[in-house]
Amino acid sequence: MFELKKYNPPDFSLEKFQNAPDAKTVPVMQDGAAPIGFHAMSIYPEYFKVDGEWVMAAESRMDCAAVLNEDHTISVTEFRLLKKGDNVFIGRSEDASEGIYLHANGFNENKAEHEAFSFRRNRSRETAYSLDYQEIYDLLRYEKEHGKIVWVMGPAFAFDHDAREAMSRLIANGYVHAVLAGNALATHDLEAAYLRTALGQDVYTHISQPNGHYNHLDTINMVRKYGSVSEFIKNEKIDNGIIYSCEKYSVPYVLGGSIRDDGPLPEVFGDVYKAQDAMRNELRSATTVICLATMLHTIASGNMTPSFRVMKDGTVRQVYFYSVDVSEFAVNKLSDRGSLSSRGIVTNVQDFAVLLEKALIG
Repeated sequence: MFELKKYNPPDFSLEKFQNAPDAKTVPVMQDGAAPIGFHAMSIYPEYFKVDGEWVMAAESRMDCAAVLNEDHTISVTEFRLLKKGDNVFIGRSEDASEGIYLHANGFNENKAEHEAFSFRRNRSRETAYSLDYQEIYDLLRYEKEHGKIVWVMGPAFAFDHDAREAMSRLIANGYVHAVLAGNALATHDLEAAYLRTALGQDVYTHISQPNGHYNHLDTINMVRKYGSVSEFIKNEKIDNGIIYSCEKYSVPYVLGGSIRDDGPLPEVFGDVYKAQDAMRNELRSATTVICLATMLHTIASGNMTPSFRVMKDGTVRQVYFYSVDVSEFAVNKLSDRGSLSSRGIVTNVQDFAVLLEKALIG
């Protein structure tokens, strides 16, 4: 039976907390610009001393400002969303000396002591991932009923029949609660359902089809003709794929656009900040995030996802974050976020999806 690690809050009876001053705030003087000396948030639980009491920022996001509300709650806000009059915490120390405390080891994560010289410290293609897979199987079985699993997906899945089928079954069986992706994943997945190709290649044989380079454009154009993905699925009688399954089982998906998009599909956010807001709206309640073969979306999601979540009953629980890619560079990109919040697995993501589906569903 999977069990979450217990969160251990700071001991605020200690002298350094008792003697700490209240944290200082300075009002915003101009929309979108924080006061000089602002405190930037991290992925870890952070506490601010307000009128003699230590208050935790219930939601966090890396590189954002902390705003003190009138009811003494704390909002973590992107700089672009700051408004004149917002009271922003200032202070660059995190050891309680300025009334701000960063609690980096609340889940008592075991940190191995390294010798001055040792092998295999980083995660690579030579790393054994058996334990990681077992942890993910147990975690996802737990999260299906008790959490929110967000998948951040690159287009690689759309190019393979078995991977599309595996992801579709994971969605149908409740292991996917939201999908964050770009125009390419949705386009090629719908192309596969519509024309049995992805970028003109048969999704099963991977053989390029005659004039196949038109297929994704024809798919986009047809979706745009109908006005939406849902209308395209209904009118063209689409009955398979990742996006089809999201629509069928009411799983929300956010498609963040990029400057190189074709079309794009009507649902794609062309405004990058609206895409960021939509992604964060899904991530702010996520308890497990699995990023698959999409480095930029992975970095974006990583920056928006704290290492903890405050639940409705007030308990604090760990957030699990995985980065899966065939590239060692990609999976280690977020290693500076700390092992508690980002775990890298170097593998082919199509195989990863198929293994998960077989273990969880059979």
